Amino acid sequence: MTPEDSLRTLSLDYLNLLINGQAFSDVTFSVEGRLVHAHRCILAARSLFFRKFLCGPESPSGPRTGPFAGCRIASSPMGATTGSQVIPVNTVGYEVFLLMLQFLYSGQVSIVPQKHEPRPNCGERSCWHTHCTAAVDLALDTLSAARSFGVEQLALLSQKQLVSMVEKASIEDVMKVLIASRKQDMHQLWTTCSHLVAKSGLRPEILAKHLPIDVVAKIEDLRLKSSVARRSLILHHHHHQHHQMTSNIELEDQKIRRMRRALDSSDVELVKLMVMGEGLNLDESLALHYAVENCSREVVKALLELGAADVNYQAGPNGKSPLHLAAEMVSPDMVAVLLDHHADPNVQTMDGITPLHILRTLTSDFLFKGAIPGLTHIEPNKLRLCLELVQSAAMVISREEGEANNNPSSENMYPHVREDYSSSTSSGNNNMGNLNLDSRMVYLNLGAHQMAGKMNNEGDHDCSSNHNNQNPSTMLYHHHHHSHEY
Repeated sequence: MTPEDSLRTLSLDYLNLLINGQAFSDVTFSVEGRLVHAHRCILAARSLFFRKFLCGPESPSGPRTGPFAGCRIASSPMGATTGSQVIPVNTVGYEVFLLMLQFLYSGQVSIVPQKHEPRPNCGERSCWHTHCTAAVDLALDTLSAARSFGVEQLALLSQKQLVSMVEKASIEDVMKVLIASRKQDMHQLWTTCSHLVAKSGLRPEILAKHLPIDVVAKIEDLRLKSSVARRSLILHHHHHQHHQMTSNIELEDQKIRRMRRALDSSDVELVKLMVMGEGLNLDESLALHYAVENCSREVVKALLELGAADVNYQAGPNGKSPLHLAAEMVSPDMVAVLLDHHADPNVQTMDGITPLHILRTLTSDFLFKGAIPGLTHIEPNKLRLCLELVQSAAMVISREEGEANNNPSSENMYPHVREDYSSSTSSGNNNMGNLNLDSRMVYLNLGAHQMAGKMNNEGDHDCSSNHNNQNPSTMLYHHHHHSHEY
């Protein structure tokens, strides 16, 4: 094990202490009416503020200042010992407080909302939350909390996150971050935001509606130093260019919205006309990603048959392909149609995760935990089918790559399988690799029902003796069958 692996394991071990809640906990906080259990020794070791508050004169039994100022500490019903006291936190939200504790326990945290997660201040459907108002607000709240609790490393991490966000954020959010950077005395963030506001071309009277007068004066000074004032002499021309740029952006957004409405109504012909007549780029507009998540198998198939979308196009901050999304959704229909159109089961995200990794992790979670986080109504047989399909496709590609290395003149690595394979041909051919993906799904379904019939006739002794010899997909069906018996 490398030193990096050891540190990663140590970080996860400490994080599990926080996740497990009351296990070995000796201090409890109340945030927005919800209890958060923690460990005094870890908080004191990682934060000077918590060390003084929990162990010094500002301990729960002494005077309180900072984020806990004015708070009355109530004893829990379990007793009057220090470990059973509940410390209220009124200056920080529950989500931000948990992010701060996660950083204190593990040394790392992601200050970005979960993708597609509904947020009160983000009305865009299926937003990735990389630079929207919701993402900016969460980073600002985390920065404020880190400064209040004296977690300087988290404050610097929040500043770095905000610097990357404001480059693509709206000008209203940039001005919001500018004010916060001044209040929190974050020089790098102030410099980045002030230059962005100066380059925005907004007139001083408009800036004065959002920023303090002295900040507007500093922006004007910055414009003079960078010769932006000279460009303001041709304000009408600049306004025309800005209006033209805004119009182009709105036009592209309208195209994407029209494309999504067409996909929602299964009108792939309209999408084809938009590609040919309006120059719509299916990859940049994430048409295939959207169809996999929101449309039927037939729509995805028709979209792929247009030949204008890259089935392996990777998008989003993690670089996920449509097959990654289909694997996360545990949708055999989507997995099958993507693989049938040459989707690569070995394509990796920015973190090195392949669709096969996703399905194996989901299978492991189901087998050993009995449930999968985020998938409350998963059908085990569908998960088994997805795993079989992707695993078989990966094996076929690996075998064909080996044959190609041995025979350089070998033909196409991805031979297209005819969809009009008759049932008589498939029943007479025992090589599953020659079946197309739809036929393979039927084969697996039949195999699953046959296995269920066999398992109903077997005793508990036979099931337990053969359990260790089963592959993951067989174990998945086996586990699902017996869960109903108990």
